[in-house]
Amino acid sequence: MEEKHRRVTDQGVMTSTIWQCDDIRLGHAISTFKEFTSFASSSETDVVRFHFGLKGNYSFTYKQLDHTYDLIGGHHNIMYSKGFDMVVYNRTLEIETFGIQFPASLFIQFTQQGNEPLKRFAQQVIDGKNAMLSEYWGAIDSPIQQVIQQVIHCRYTGDLKKLFLLSKSIELLVLCAEVYEATEAKKDLFIKSKTDKEKLIAVRDLINERLTCPPNLSQIARMVGLNEYKLKRGFKETFNTTVFGYLADQRLNLAQQYLRDTDKTAAEISAELGYCTPQHFNNAFKRKFGITPYSVRK
Repeated sequence: MEEKHRRVTDQGVMTSTIWQCDDIRLGHAISTFKEFTSFASSSETDVVRFHFGLKGNYSFTYKQLDHTYDLIGGHHNIMYSKGFDMVVYNRTLEIETFGIQFPASLFIQFTQQGNEPLKRFAQQVIDGKNAMLSEYWGAIDSPIQQVIQQVIHCRYTGDLKKLFLLSKSIELLVLCAEVYEATEAKKDLFIKSKTDKEKLIAVRDLINERLTCPPNLSQIARMVGLNEYKLKRGFKETFNTTVFGYLADQRLNLAQQYLRDTDKTAAEISAELGYCTPQHFNNAFKRKFGITPYSVRK
């Protein structure tokens, strides 16, 4: 069900974890490079591929779609072709990705009655056409990021883990479809330039790196080179939440991880993550997860 791999080449090192859940395959990989380079990747399998770029700046040329995609930061899309041939070009020395592969027949079964973007895409899969769900790559927002982290840090075993992975695969399908339906409904995007989009992704990464001592809005704006108005409106458009809402959400996700994976007390976690009082932390945790921090360890 779970396999770990480490591959060393002249270009660098890739460590990966693969989970097999019946015919559904999930994977998480971190690649570290010695220099900016390129490498080829190919497959002959007839599957629908979910691609999530978690970290890094890179591009890839997809032969079957006759297109090159330039990607940075957190992004996701769903693609289909009967087999694929790609050439990947790294522009940072570390790239982290996550992916899911659904057999084409199973994906069709799940999505024919989905929302409009999924129905259109499912029909292209039925017709055997090479396709991408959307020409726009969606940003990895807090709900998607949380599910991916739950998979990566899953502590279940046996049949329970298999059920968990299946449920999270379907949950990611739903969350991605929701993002693209919302994107289609937006008639005029506020953030249009690639540079501004990269700056907003830098804001998200900055928050993730400094959850325990985050800078304020004016400091963030100066650090990434955006005015506060564009920062607030652009962040909301890109990640479907405010800067403060994202920070609060990520702090609670980290708190949940601490409760599961460490011996830190709720009071210690509360203080480390900057809550005014343990009671304030307890109330925020219960609003988000429906249970108290104490209940996580029962």
